[in-house]
Amino acid sequence: MSAIPVATIADGRDALYRKITWRLLPFLTLCYMLAYLDRINIGFAKLQMQNQLAFSDAAYGVAAGIFFIGYVLFEIPSNLLLPKIGARKTLSRIMVLWGLTSALMLLVRDVHAFYALRFLLGVFEAGFAPGMVLYLTYWYAPTRTARAMAVVMWAGPIGGVIGGPLSSWAMTSLAGAGGLAGWQWMFIVEGLPCCILGVMAFFFLDDRPQQARWLSDEEKALLDADLAAQRIRRAASEARHLSLRSVVADSKVLALAFSNFCVIAGIYTVSFWLPTILKTAGVASTMEIGLWSSIPYVAAIAAMGWLCRSSDRRNERRRHSAIASIVGAVALAVAGLYPHQLGIALPAITLSTAMLWASYTVLWALPAGYLGSAAAAGGIAFINICGALGGFASPIIIGYVKTLTGGMQAGMLTIVVIALAGAFAMLCNPIESRSEARHG
Repeated sequence: MSAIPVATIADGRDALYRKITWRLLPFLTLCYMLAYLDRINIGFAKLQMQNQLAFSDAAYGVAAGIFFIGYVLFEIPSNLLLPKIGARKTLSRIMVLWGLTSALMLLVRDVHAFYALRFLLGVFEAGFAPGMVLYLTYWYAPTRTARAMAVVMWAGPIGGVIGGPLSSWAMTSLAGAGGLAGWQWMFIVEGLPCCILGVMAFFFLDDRPQQARWLSDEEKALLDADLAAQRIRRAASEARHLSLRSVVADSKVLALAFSNFCVIAGIYTVSFWLPTILKTAGVASTMEIGLWSSIPYVAAIAAMGWLCRSSDRRNERRRHSAIASIVGAVALAVAGLYPHQLGIALPAITLSTAMLWASYTVLWALPAGYLGSAAAAGGIAFINICGALGGFASPIIIGYVKTLTGGMQAGMLTIVVIALAGAFAMLCNPIESRSEARHG
């Protein structure tokens, strides 16, 4: 019996991954987009609710950051539960609960309720992002992970593109309807759709490829063989990471987690404070701020696709991620130094947003290739927790320094130093070499 030509097998594998991509990634991207939008939309709500409810910048910064406390506390338990009960139940539960909590933000009347609901939003969303990363490892070999990750991670910038005009529209067009303020309508419009998608996720997703009725037996066998080959190549990692404790004690994982903390601090500086930055630069109306704020995220979508294709093609992650983070940090510094000049601040913040998001996406291709399958759930959650702490720290730093100094420059420059430290840690981290990438 003649052997099957290698080209035929390669074509079949490419067709299989295209089928998986079109089935899973658009839906997961939409879900993650709403998650990101509900996480950062208080940046737009701030334009109205801060004055109406008399919140200080420091109080706003704490409320923006306290989300991550609940997120951190429940992140690892949620992700450890996913392999046991399945992705359908996990992602569905997360989306329904966070959608309801986001919509209930309309009830905020004082800073204590603001803190409480932001904390609960973090509790209920915990496990979603690392759960999706873990879920993708069930369907994609590590050599294809960066491209798949880029598509899902596009959700953040897409949320930024859509979120600005959508939030501005809700806050201006619906203001006063039903006796509710514009910012209250914004939370309803952007929260309740998550509940609908959560119900859909339960019926649409399959926990594992073997349960997918939309794959043929031949396609399941081909995918299983592809993933099995990758598991064999990661046998050494399986031996190193026999428990969550061994993962957390691994210096390479710790360095990767630190880099994630730093790049997320930069990303959320932009996400939470971009409307305020544009207002400082002279953009007056809420609708104009919404439209201008979409520009950096359009650039981020392009940068993420380009950098991830380059990373997969060259089988290299660390330098791609680190160099992008350095460029993003320098651009953020420029935006911080010239906050009142829109012609400088907007291009700088656009470049910073694009490069930081691209760096973040490539970074997430590293854990899947390094951690063994037994340690992946806890390890990915731990790395994501450290990133969440960066999201917690950055708005508090900016808010506190802005209240203290009356301007954002010092706070933004502090975040710049943090982002540069993360890039340096990534460059020095031996978690991946070119030879490891070729064989892993």
